[in-house]
Amino acid sequence: MFVPRTVQVYDEDCQITSRQMVLDVQQIGTLGHCVNEGCAGALVALGAVASVSAVISGSVVIVGNVVYWFEKRSLCREAPRPR
Repeated sequence: MFVPRTVQVYDEDCQITSRQMVLDVQQIGTLGHCVNEGCAGALVALGAVASVSAVISGSVVIVGNVVYWFEKRSLCREAPRPR
């Protein structure tokens, strides 16, 4: 499964620590002792769950990063660059 996670990153230009969302991969289980059609069905179900979690979690990450970008933009005070 894919799950969103918030991390702290340092921006040297703004001289602040800001937040950013990333996708993490989490293992939800293993295929134990299955045979033939049982394994095929389990693989299809796991593939469907992984796909749905990627879409939903990816959307959460995109929206979260937009929010964090606005937050960072309001806090950013770019350091003067040497000439």
